[in-house]
Amino acid sequence: MAKFKLFAGRKGKADQAKNNQFVKIAREIHAAVRAGGPSADANFALRTAIANGRSIQMPMDSIERAIKKASGADAANVIYEEIMYEGYGPGGVAILVKCLTDNRNRTAADVRSAFNKRGGNMGESGCVSYMFDQKGVIIVSREDHEDEDEMLMQALEAGADEMLASEDEFEILTAPNDFEQVKNALEKAGITLGNASIRWVPQNYVAVAGDNAKTLERMMEGFSDLDDVQDVYANFEMDEE
Repeated sequence: MAKFKLFAGRKGKADQAKNNQFVKIAREIHAAVRAGGPSADANFALRTAIANGRSIQMPMDSIERAIKKASGADAANVIYEEIMYEGYGPGGVAILVKCLTDNRNRTAADVRSAFNKRGGNMGESGCVSYMFDQKGVIIVSREDHEDEDEMLMQALEAGADEMLASEDEFEILTAPNDFEQVKNALEKAGITLGNASIRWVPQNYVAVAGDNAKTLERMMEGFSDLDDVQDVYANFEMDEE
């Protein structure tokens, strides 16, 4: 079984998907700069956003433009608010939609529409979040670090809670308060990190197949097409096919 990845690209939409990711990273950078200043050395959130951008090959000039724009005089007129929407997809799958928005009404309408178009429904705050735990999640590619035992030892020594191994990557999990410490320790140890962020991890997964799987995949693609949506967390898993 394979957990659905929000940004898993498909051949015909690869360029658009990458552009969408760059827009989302630019917003993440903007919010980090407005909250903690433009110095990556002194701003962990900004440093993490930059690293996440580089992990998807976001050009440095685009990153620098985003930092400069967030530091400029006009930036005070743009305030991004983080909002989490909750709801259900086909088959009763629980879904959390994390957004950064400068227009709460627009975003709520867009997210609700994405739910409704695929047979889901947006619920009240708290309706599904109790099914998830907040954790720091750090991804390491097996292409960069093949030895699973060594990777596990380094993760635990850095202060991680556990490590999940798949065919392509290692997923290092931390308590939210330990995320910064663990990420910094792994970087100092020379570990090449992929995406790293505080995420909502399902406590249990629901297997989906057939029409429900196809509909859920289209729903997730609909969410990812929205500029305001930063990430989506859901408690389903499906076969690769």
